[in-house]
Amino acid sequence: MKKKQTIKMHNKTVEREINYIPVRYIIAIMITVFEVLAIIGTVVALCYFVPYFYIAAWITQIVCVLRIISSPDNPDYKLPWLLFVLIIPIGGFMLYLIFYSRKLKKRFVSRLESLKAYDYSLDDTLELEELKKTDGGAYAQAKLLKATSGAHLFKSGDCTYYPLGENMMEDMLLDLKRAEKFIYMEYFIIEEGCFWNSILDILKEKATQGVEIKVLYDDIGCMSTLPGNYAKILKSYGIEASPFSRLKGGADSEFNNRSHRKITVIDGKVGYTGGVNIADEYINKVSRFGHWKDIGIRITGNSVWELTRLFITDFGINVKTPDFHKDLYPSLSCEDQGYIVPFGDGPRPLYNHRVSKMLIEAMIYEAKESIHLVTPYFIVGNEICAAIESAALRGVDVTLLVPHIPDKRLVFNMTRSYYQRLITSGVKIYEYTPGFVHAKLYLVDKKYAMIGTVNLDYRSLVHHFENGVWLYNSPVIEDMYKDVNNTLEKSQIITKDGVKTTLVSKILRVFTKIFSPML
Repeated sequence: MKKKQTIKMHNKTVEREINYIPVRYIIAIMITVFEVLAIIGTVVALCYFVPYFYIAAWITQIVCVLRIISSPDNPDYKLPWLLFVLIIPIGGFMLYLIFYSRKLKKRFVSRLESLKAYDYSLDDTLELEELKKTDGGAYAQAKLLKATSGAHLFKSGDCTYYPLGENMMEDMLLDLKRAEKFIYMEYFIIEEGCFWNSILDILKEKATQGVEIKVLYDDIGCMSTLPGNYAKILKSYGIEASPFSRLKGGADSEFNNRSHRKITVIDGKVGYTGGVNIADEYINKVSRFGHWKDIGIRITGNSVWELTRLFITDFGINVKTPDFHKDLYPSLSCEDQGYIVPFGDGPRPLYNHRVSKMLIEAMIYEAKESIHLVTPYFIVGNEICAAIESAALRGVDVTLLVPHIPDKRLVFNMTRSYYQRLITSGVKIYEYTPGFVHAKLYLVDKKYAMIGTVNLDYRSLVHHFENGVWLYNSPVIEDMYKDVNNTLEKSQIITKDGVKTTLVSKILRVFTKIFSPML
């Protein structure tokens, strides 16, 4: 199915035809709705027609309530589910049983064991001991990442920070042209256009030269940007591709555990990540929400190994018999430029802890001078919000940068619902007036930085597969600070007077905030 979209390109308004919810997705969604209604309907019928079956349903409801209360999840995440279970008879606890879990699907879990053969081994004890002597806070953060994500601490090689997606695109195309062995790419969104077509031309050429090329794209993220059979189209070019968690329709968590990752690995020597998806709006070739402010990072050296490992895991759980290049982890010498930990985050059993949430909280509590938080969405639980308040109240200079032009108005209103609380605590809030901020960047004391795909919202912190790069004492952190300060100069600061709302808006925010963990 297609639709026409009016967009702004090179200061001109043009009309183009794009994919719009192919039939396969409509069928999958309809199957999911049918299965949910059928399950709930069956239980309701059994309660009505089978003697005493309602007692079993009542006991199940009590068990669900106790399970939610006793779970280690954030209370903000528990509240809407408790309301669902208690207020909606039968249907509430059935929805809980179907959709609450963060656990990876069984078919994915069954493939994890075979992928261990493609893992790398690394003893980073020496690096950790050196870091412990240098900075106790940095050591604690690195240990936290190692324990929660399975990542390793590396000496940072040469890193390049990109203040805009179009800057990153230029270098990425050059590196892709230099590929000799393999190219691995994983993105939440890939859209046909200038950015992707420029990459695809290179991939086609490299495929003819014998370079191993694998592409992974999220099936829901690309629902309206790629044809439903795009993996087959790429295969005809010699490119092995797969949608991540292909949407088949089912009463389970397939709508939750999406791949929000953005990874490019070239020959195991160069890696790219950040907030930039492969679509023209991310490089400002297309304008939908004003100027698109996004960022990226290029890393080199042995730390690229971790990005390679993340891709292999994601590709391997989606393809039954994956085959990867033999030389995945080339050992590289690099100039010592601080420390780096590329890492992943996602559902159990890959990640039994909420990696990104724990790291961000650790960074905030370690802050002594300044905190800069750049995110497109700010919908967090009380724990992160309290950590930010605590930092501001103890005298840390805390700055939050969010968009002024929203891409999702409901989410934007929820972000603004936190303004009063944060400003009262001394947090400075800026909105990027030229357009939309899609960057995800967290800076502390000009020493620690985290850049990647993680938004400050429940989708990122609870459900999605995400990835990030933690840095300590890397020269690239200074570039990040310069860019943030330049961006703040183009933004407007929000005052107490600027956050006054009507009674209707306040009531609406109460309800949306309660159910925000489900959005």
